[in-house]
Amino acid sequence: MKQFLVLSGKGGTGKTTVASALIQLSRSRACADCDVDAPNLHLVLPKLPEPERTDYYGFGKAVINASQCTRCGLCEENCRFGAIKDFTVGEFECEGCGVCVEICPVQAITMQDHVSGEQMFYKDERKVFSTAQLKMGSGAPGKLVTAVKQTLTQEAPDDAHLAIIDGSPGIGCPVIASITGVDMVLIVAEPTISGMHDMKRIIDTAKHFGVSCAVCVNKFDVNLVNTKEIEGYCSGLEIPVAGLIPFDKTVVQAVNRCQSIADYPDSPAGKAILLIWENIYNNYLRGDAG
Repeated sequence: MKQFLVLSGKGGTGKTTVASALIQLSRSRACADCDVDAPNLHLVLPKLPEPERTDYYGFGKAVINASQCTRCGLCEENCRFGAIKDFTVGEFECEGCGVCVEICPVQAITMQDHVSGEQMFYKDERKVFSTAQLKMGSGAPGKLVTAVKQTLTQEAPDDAHLAIIDGSPGIGCPVIASITGVDMVLIVAEPTISGMHDMKRIIDTAKHFGVSCAVCVNKFDVNLVNTKEIEGYCSGLEIPVAGLIPFDKTVVQAVNRCQSIADYPDSPAGKAILLIWENIYNNYLRGDAG
């Protein structure tokens, strides 16, 4: 099964809007939301069944056995995160480094499994959708993203030939986990200074992992000068620009109604995203969509 990933170098570029439209236009039978810090793709996917929910265990957390503790204070003195106060470990402050376990002279501290998030898996007779939600203050988002992708590939229908994945913004650990093993990346950029800067960072990240990528520019007509600069930059790197999406108030209406912009095919943005999908499909994915 081919994996097609939608990314952006920064948040707020319209990545999920584009991803949800591509899922609908491609009639993909397998999809995932790997933005585990703030998943929202499920809000615009139609007719989802009740999900199967599974606790996710990330890094362990330190726990002090009060009956065994001699209150020597070494753990509090040596915790660089300030997680131990009055011989109690704070759940949100503890980073699971284990220094307190090693330094305790009476072995009163142990590392225990900690629920760091929740995986959700939706499945019906037609398609599967994998996602997760990381708990506030929990670490290891990359591990959770990997678990989301593993569930997707393991549970996808045998005749599903293309999975579309909504990735995380930025270039950090969740993005690295999202990009690993995919066949192609579509980068959603916006024509602003920060948008162009972060687009270049995500292009470098994709290049580092040897993954081919294309770019689309959302709200391109907000700043035509910057849009031309994006096109020139991509041309210099021989990165295709799959299309340009105009600013369109219909997108706001669609989001407010928990719909995909693909539900508005006559709107300017709807027409643009359809052309982007046709471009990507005809040039890179023909024969792989299903």
